[in-house]
Amino acid sequence: MSYLAPTEFVTKMVDAGESKIFMSTRDTLIRAYMAGAILALAAAFAVTINVQTGQPLAGAILFPVGFCMLYLLGFDLLTGVFTLAPLALLDKRPGVTVGGLLRNWGLVFVGNFAGALTVAVMMAIIFTFGFTEAPNAIGQKIGTIGESRTVGYAAHGAAGMLTLFIRGVLCNWMVSTGVVAAMMSTHVTGKIFAMWMPIMVFFYMGFEHSIVNMFLFPSGLMLGGNFSLYDYMVWNEIPTVVGNLVGGITFVGLTLYSTHVRTAPKRNA
Repeated sequence: MSYLAPTEFVTKMVDAGESKIFMSTRDTLIRAYMAGAILALAAAFAVTINVQTGQPLAGAILFPVGFCMLYLLGFDLLTGVFTLAPLALLDKRPGVTVGGLLRNWGLVFVGNFAGALTVAVMMAIIFTFGFTEAPNAIGQKIGTIGESRTVGYAAHGAAGMLTLFIRGVLCNWMVSTGVVAAMMSTHVTGKIFAMWMPIMVFFYMGFEHSIVNMFLFPSGLMLGGNFSLYDYMVWNEIPTVVGNLVGGITFVGLTLYSTHVRTAPKRNA
C-alpha cells in the first residue's frame, strides 16, 4: 500500500489546502459541481439498496463507492476543504489570506449544491415517471428522511438543534478522516481501502453530511415530503454546515497539524 507516515501526509494536507485556495474560479466550481453530483448519486444508490434489501448496513457498506470515485477523480467536497484549506493559512503559506479561504469555501458550497440539486431533479423524475405519478417506494423513503431530519429535530427545540449540530460534527470527523486517509497511500487500492472505513461509519451512524443533504432534502421536497424549504435550511442545512466545519477543523485538521507538522520535512524555500 506504500504507507506514508503522518509527518509526510500532514505536509501533503497543507499543500492540498494551499492549492485549493489558489485554484481558479472555473476549476473550483467544476470540481465542486462534479463532487456534489457523484455523492448525490451514491446517496440515491444507498437509499435504493436500503429500500430493496431492508438492510441499512448494506447501503452503508456500499455508499463509499461514490466518495472514493470523486476523490480519485480530484473533485472537491465542502467537508474536505473545511479541513484542508485552513491549514495553509495556519502554516502561513505566502499569499494565503482569510479572504482567499472564504472564497474557496463559498465557491465549493455553490458547486456542491448545484451538482447535488441536478441529481435531485433527475432522480425525482425517475421516481415519479416525470412527475406523472406518485413517488415509488424509494422516493417515498427519501421524503420520509427529509421529514424526520428537519421537523423531527424541530420538535425537540434546542435539544434537537444540539443533536443536529453534534451529528454534523461527528460526520465531518469521519469524512475528513477519509479525505486524509487517501493521502496515506500512493496506490489506488490503498487509498480506496483507507477512505472506505470512516465513510461507512458516518453513513451507517446517520450523521449529518451537508452535501448528502443537498440531495436528500431538495429531493424530499420534490417528492412530497411534509416539510418546507425553511425547515430544510434552518433545521438541517445551516446547522449541519456549521457542525461539519467544526468537526473537520477541530478533530482532524488542527489535531494532525499540531502534533505532526513540527517534525514534518522542511519545504524548499
